[in-house]
Amino acid sequence: MSPRALADAVQALMPLARRELAELVAFRSVADASLFPASECEAAARWIARALSALDFTGVRLLETPDGSKAVWGELPAPAGSPTVLLYAHYDVQPPIDEAAWATDPFRLTEVGERWYGRGAADCKGNVLMHLTALRALAEVHGGMPPVHVKFVAEGSEEQGTGGLERYAERHPELLAADAVVIADTGNTAVGTPTLTTSLRGMVTVEVRTRTLAANVHSGSFGGAAPDALVALIRVLDSLYDEDGGTVVDGLDTGRTWAGAPYPADRFREDAEVLPAVPLTGGGEPADLVWARPAATVLGIDCPGVSGATSTVQARARALVSLRVPPGTPAVDAREALARHLEAADACGAEVTVDRLGAWEPFEAATGGPAHRAMRTAMRDVFGTEPAYTGQGGSIPVCVTLADLHPDAEFLLLGVQDPSSRIHSVDESVDPTLLARMATAEALFLRRLADRSAG
Repeated sequence: MSPRALADAVQALMPLARRELAELVAFRSVADASLFPASECEAAARWIARALSALDFTGVRLLETPDGSKAVWGELPAPAGSPTVLLYAHYDVQPPIDEAAWATDPFRLTEVGERWYGRGAADCKGNVLMHLTALRALAEVHGGMPPVHVKFVAEGSEEQGTGGLERYAERHPELLAADAVVIADTGNTAVGTPTLTTSLRGMVTVEVRTRTLAANVHSGSFGGAAPDALVALIRVLDSLYDEDGGTVVDGLDTGRTWAGAPYPADRFREDAEVLPAVPLTGGGEPADLVWARPAATVLGIDCPGVSGATSTVQARARALVSLRVPPGTPAVDAREALARHLEAADACGAEVTVDRLGAWEPFEAATGGPAHRAMRTAMRDVFGTEPAYTGQGGSIPVCVTLADLHPDAEFLLLGVQDPSSRIHSVDESVDPTLLARMATAEALFLRRLADRSAG
């Protein structure tokens, strides 16, 4: 099959893709009923279900998952003996944070320059449209039935991390069984560089509390001798970092290196929007630090705010701490190491209590199978360059669950994001040329995988 024919078909479908992405972005599908009505998520799920039905998917339905969210599922049958490919994305999105800080309405897809802006435009509603556009182009060029058995699932609570689809899959493993799983929830190192993510760090969280006094006391009467719980907490948290800001946790290896594509420091600074005078932390190569090593982050601290603060020594303080965990380290072991490190830290004699909270496993994909070979070839034909292999510092819990349930499946992690997408932040956007190229590559991959299997 000619890549040009598929590229032309995708290009002809892009006006439809834009209209449909606008419809999907308009749903305020944040899976947190305290922020937006649950009906917004259900409406987005039903929109996807209708789109699948229009593509002749069979068995289309909304799966009621254990966390209360709804996942959309359907399948396209193929000739007997064809490989099965599961296409994954999620339709829930991060909250818009501060809507007033956006240059455009976060729930109205808006074209500015060469990009389309809106919450979920890249993460991950744009990937839903990537899948739909690829399948439509393939049906148009191939003519009717797809060359492989396609299953489609769109998750409804991925951003909340509440595990609805993971628990559902454990109870119904056959529903998501596949030879190849395309996880469309990552991105590319640049708009013109196709990228396959092969490594995901897991994450653990703990809550650390310090206590020094029965109650706050007046800083004029007691300050100087009264032990301050907030100062004790700061010292405990500081123990997680060396003089360069690199993470140090007793019992964890912090010296691993990344063997895939490099992440040049200048590009990292640009992608992360680091201020010009501020040095990078960690004292090493960015690829090692963000993909191969653990990284501690203080997610929040409970202490008096500046506005309304009183002249008192604090009796209690607490913080929420996360640790990103690279492949090779079980998450529960990393959580225990983090907790013990904090409990043993110098807290100026303060009482220190650590609660062990969540633990999500890291993931590493094998890259030597037929699906990876087919995708590499497809990306090279579409982009004119070899795909880069990178890691991702974040977690996608469904990968671990599906890999445990289906150990023989190949996993391909990709998507329409690029460093300018600003996912999880204000002014999220997608480059439509990248969306088109990724849809073309996915369509060509499905055709090539069928050819490889037949051969």
